[in-house]
Amino acid sequence: MADLEHHSLTSLGKVGKSSGEIDGMQDPLIDGAGSSENYSVAAAIFPFLFPALGGLLYGYDIGSTSCAIISVESSSLSGTSWYDLSSVQIGLVTSGSLYGALIGSVLAFNIADFLGRRKELILAALLYLVGALVTAVAPNFIIMVIGRFVFGIGIGLAMHAAPMYIAETAPAQIRGRLISLKEFFIVLGMVVGYTVGSLLVDIVAGWRYMYGVSSPLSIIMGIGMWWLPPSPRWLLLCAIQGKGNVQDLKEHAICCLCRLRGPAIGDSAPAQVDEILDELSSAQGTKEASLGEIFHGKCLKALIIGAGLVLFQQITGQPSVLYYAASIFEGAGFSGASNATRVSILLGLFKLIMTAMAVLVVDKVGRRPLLLGGVSGIVISLFLLGSYYIYLGDAPAVAVVALLLYVGCYQLSFGPIGWLMISEIFPLRMRGRGLSIAVLVNFGANAIVTFSFSPLKALLGAGVLFYGFGVIAVLSLLFIFFFIPETKGLTLEEIEAKLL
Repeated sequence: MADLEHHSLTSLGKVGKSSGEIDGMQDPLIDGAGSSENYSVAAAIFPFLFPALGGLLYGYDIGSTSCAIISVESSSLSGTSWYDLSSVQIGLVTSGSLYGALIGSVLAFNIADFLGRRKELILAALLYLVGALVTAVAPNFIIMVIGRFVFGIGIGLAMHAAPMYIAETAPAQIRGRLISLKEFFIVLGMVVGYTVGSLLVDIVAGWRYMYGVSSPLSIIMGIGMWWLPPSPRWLLLCAIQGKGNVQDLKEHAICCLCRLRGPAIGDSAPAQVDEILDELSSAQGTKEASLGEIFHGKCLKALIIGAGLVLFQQITGQPSVLYYAASIFEGAGFSGASNATRVSILLGLFKLIMTAMAVLVVDKVGRRPLLLGGVSGIVISLFLLGSYYIYLGDAPAVAVVALLLYVGCYQLSFGPIGWLMISEIFPLRMRGRGLSIAVLVNFGANAIVTFSFSPLKALLGAGVLFYGFGVIAVLSLLFIFFFIPETKGLTLEEIEAKLL
């Protein structure tokens, strides 16, 4: 235990050294020399796929809503008598799911470890279904907003539980790839949403069909999560916290692990469960983490890493950059760029390609190199955008290059790696509550950036605003260099023991 305590105190490095360096030497664990697990690829598909549908539905909501607003506001196509909506009402429709997601994140703090990851995702699927149907059949504006809000609570729960379930059930060798692939599903959902919306936007009451389309996927997600086993790590956490018979929970965890790994696990499941149980039992404290305890010791260190990363993910201007996409392409002379939906589909496809690249290399290259390289590109792109709006207005090609550089680098770094790191950095005892705080920070920062963008743009101008985002991106680069550890190839227990 002395060695573990020594690593725990030094793994983020000494003053003046990056988090990947300890006493001038690379720790073999930080380089990813962790343990390997036997698993069947076929058995790993469904434990990823059904939780990832929660991300697909989240992305679909973003994409479809941009087209649904056009439909619901049209006097000839809305199919309602209440189409003449004010800007505040439009904002409620657009952001209703975001408000719901914030509430869902708060709820997750209290129910995550009580329900478990699997039941939380089943509840999320149910809320997705109810929210989609209520929105689709809404007889008036108030019911529509209620439906959007309920759907948003489902988003908050799904974005909290899905990365946890995937992280706790995936083999260490491909954990990064699978959680990053969840980000791919979010982007895929956005592209599908834009595409479905563009096909239905000219149909009377097309917005009802846009929201109703997500219902079948919600049902598939709910049935799939009902069929999947609980997280073995959550079962073992319940065992050491005295929430059931230890032997029964241990045997249940062994059965679940066998289902999750397939025939390739052989007879090693009991030994793996014993190893996880020993790691959990030797961790500091076995009781459920209290609110005050989350802000001390290794829990605080994990919270700084996780919440800090998702905070910078949002306040480096991601929503604001995409706001200018259509005008940038139009200024560069691309035909049809004035159609915002076409631009959204184009950028969505580009984001899919870049996210796929991150998925392919994250477990080979590691988390830190992707973050450092990608955020460096984001810094360059933001200063280029600021220069375009202040000095280079006659060179629209610069803006196009900067926009594509930003989107590509974001999808290589903050996009997938942010969700990946918060799913694996928190100790199991506080993972449910810690991740709920990180998700709350993510959605809260998104809301602040989205709502403050227009007044800041009017006050400072687009150029100065992008320069400001560039400075924040530089700060995020320093934060990554000094605080974010490398978790490639490590089991979740090794991350807790060696890096926190």
